[in-house]
Amino acid sequence: MPAPDQHTSPFSEPGDLFASVAFMALGACRGAEPDLFFPDRGESLEPAKRICSECVVRDECLEHALASGERFGVWGGTSEREGRRIRRSRRTAAA
Repeated sequence: MPAPDQHTSPFSEPGDLFASVAFMALGACRGAEPDLFFPDRGESLEPAKRICSECVVRDECLEHALASGERFGVWGGTSEREGRRIRRSRRTAAA
């Protein structure tokens, strides 16, 4: 697995946002209820995380969310809070 700041994807070139969403066609979440991935406050994240845990494009999904600044929902099996921690950690490492 690549280091968090050195992610590579077979689906796109760095900075190519349209190509970067090609992974979604392979996602385990395809066809799942979107509300599972955008739960209301206090609702469980576990159903979404369970789907993500078996997904072949989990890493691409997370990287897409981080690169596009997605702040809401479960992406790549990662909660909103976990996503903020990853962003903060990467900014600190880059400084």
